[in-house]
Amino acid sequence: MALDVGEKTIGVALSDELGIVASPLVTVRRTGSEKADLREVARLVEEHGVSKVVVGIPLMLSGAEAVQAGKARGFAAKLARRVRVPIEMWDERLTTVEAERALIEAGETREQRGRSVDKVAAALILRSYLAAKGSDS
Repeated sequence: MALDVGEKTIGVALSDELGIVASPLVTVRRTGSEKADLREVARLVEEHGVSKVVVGIPLMLSGAEAVQAGKARGFAAKLARRVRVPIEMWDERLTTVEAERALIEAGETREQRGRSVDKVAAALILRSYLAAKGSDS
């Protein structure tokens, strides 16, 4: 599972059991209660039998961490206390831009893109992670 953790939403994506295909799953609307948000993500981890969670970390083009990176790390640390699977941080540079471009090319309206861009970005994070790990073997 991959997460694209934002201020208003959390994009969630899953891979198949073989770790070959990454697919968007859902966009979780942030409630204003981090505990509730963590509970919902933990529920998804359990419901889908997830073996690892990859959390996107926003980096600038220079490789330095963006402001949101600290928030993503904090969310990941709190999630690690709620789930019994490893959590790994992964570079998410330009995934939202790439997701937005793909959705425009698919003909989605601005409203449709707003509902799906974060879960598509999560799928791109997961795809990048799976490709890198596949080349490590």
